[in-house]
Amino acid sequence: MDKININEKLALFSDYWNPRIVGELNGQHVKLVKFQGEFVWHKHDHEDEMFLVLKGSFQMEYRDKTVEIQENEFVIVPKGVEHRPVAKNEVCVMLFEPATTLNTGNAESNLTKHNLEKI
Repeated sequence: MDKININEKLALFSDYWNPRIVGELNGQHVKLVKFQGEFVWHKHDHEDEMFLVLKGSFQMEYRDKTVEIQENEFVIVPKGVEHRPVAKNEVCVMLFEPATTLNTGNAESNLTKHNLEKI
């Protein structure tokens, strides 16, 4: 039941699109990740995802629209919805999602991370 300093955890890594687990609750993972550039189009058939922007901003692209998410804003992507995060500049994001969630969902790629590091 120790507190977690988000800035200290973010300082432990600099790579993009590689989520780190910083907490667990009720079958959910709390993750930190840094984005820059374009991710792959994908969907999660069984999991919703929540993206909370800590620093910076990014666009969540859907097939029919694009949503800009700024610092201190979040977006929930429902299961089954195809999406792609895009960040022109570095953005730091906290993710809330079921522990079973694969970062690239149904789209296996070089960005897929099967074994996430706990920090």
